[in-house]
Amino acid sequence: MQGSLKNETIRGVGWSFIDNIASSGITFLIGLILARLLTPEEYGVMAMIAVFIAVSNSIIDSGFSNALIRKVHIERIDYNTVFYFNIVVSIFLYVSLFWASPVISAFFKEPILIDIMRVIGFVLLINALAIIPRTIFVRNVNFKIQTKVSLISSIGSGFVGIGMALAGMGVWSLVGQQLSRQFLNTLFLWLYCKWQPDWEFSVKSFNELFGFGSKLLLSGLINTIYKNIYYIIIGRFYASSVLGQYTRAEQFNTIFSSNLTNVVQRVSYPVLSSIQEEPERLREAYRKIIKTTMLVTFACMLGLAAVARPLISILIGEKWLPAVYFLQIICFAGMLYPLHAINLNILQVKGRSDLYLKLEIVKKIIAVGPITVGIYCGIEYMLWGSVLISVIAYFLNSYYSGRLIGYTTINQMKDILPTFFTSFTVAFFMWCISLLDWSVYILLPLQLFGGVLLAFLVYEKLKLPEYLELKQLIISLLKKINIIKNGK
Repeated sequence: MQGSLKNETIRGVGWSFIDNIASSGITFLIGLILARLLTPEEYGVMAMIAVFIAVSNSIIDSGFSNALIRKVHIERIDYNTVFYFNIVVSIFLYVSLFWASPVISAFFKEPILIDIMRVIGFVLLINALAIIPRTIFVRNVNFKIQTKVSLISSIGSGFVGIGMALAGMGVWSLVGQQLSRQFLNTLFLWLYCKWQPDWEFSVKSFNELFGFGSKLLLSGLINTIYKNIYYIIIGRFYASSVLGQYTRAEQFNTIFSSNLTNVVQRVSYPVLSSIQEEPERLREAYRKIIKTTMLVTFACMLGLAAVARPLISILIGEKWLPAVYFLQIICFAGMLYPLHAINLNILQVKGRSDLYLKLEIVKKIIAVGPITVGIYCGIEYMLWGSVLISVIAYFLNSYYSGRLIGYTTINQMKDILPTFFTSFTVAFFMWCISLLDWSVYILLPLQLFGGVLLAFLVYEKLKLPEYLELKQLIISLLKKINIIKNGK
């Protein structure tokens, strides 16, 4: 059973990682092309409405996805109940955004937002249709199909976005890209999923699932608003070009931080839920996930901060250089996001959605201070405040999750500090190279090669268990790829 769980986890992590990296990598590459074709102002306009779409999507899901994944014995009526709820709520929210668009436009002082909001709002209806098929695949730890769907939707929407940008459609090319991506994603999820809805709705099922999911809904809303509040503050009190620079920095950060968080969250939750009644196995699996995840996360995020200037200069041009400092600060906050996700997953696995909600409320109340400072003192102060909030959030999350499974914050820190100090040392070395007065086309390869080599030498010397396990996993994957390539 233990070997089966390990293999299931490895397969899930592997496909989920490929899914996030491949689809996000494609989206990122497309974004690089669009960034050269579009202006910071046009990206800023799209960022202004991000919070409204994100909040609406959270309400549509209402925590039901996690409730369905966590439920041990599930019936068709559970899926049908959630499906029809999602559809009805998405229609209501679209209509609400349609009529609220003039108010939103006036708030940001951008007239074009009225039309953009009314068009991009269709994404809510499209996303609602995809929730149940996606939940079924996640519950079965089947990320292979989701990977295929993500690749199809990313590539297809990329062609749409770039084509519209080349045609001179400006900000509408970003709208077209988002809509086409979600449409293709939903379409192919349905084509691959064998589930079909029946005309039935159960109040009993709704109450049971909503009892757990409602607290996650409120937690998700609070977290979503907090994550997007920077768009609102910067968009309202600063020029749209400044918001565009911040948005670009956030998108670079997303490549590693958000994708790693998504991988960990999507795979660890169903896997840990399957052993929720076995304390020893749960704790050990949880510990291994944390150690391996943070080895990769610290290396990626601190390394990204070190190479930010030459990377942005080469990939999207000097008009985006103001985003460099924003990105470097965001990386320090983002490196803890996967750790937050793992700790919060334990609260859900143990059925403590009430504690999850309380923690989110406390953390966001604390965050009001840095946000207020940002309004009056500058964006940089607000971003450094987000780093502080991320650290505080870690201690709060790990304290309560540790109490539930007997894995304290001190134990967690002992497990992850060796990889943090190693990654910090390597990143500092890489950053020092960037101080040389050389061409960015020489600096970036030199930083990457030097950083990888130094990290390899240090980890080979330390021989940390998580490094050795990750190394063995990579070797095994490479062998499989070679076997497939040779047709054996």
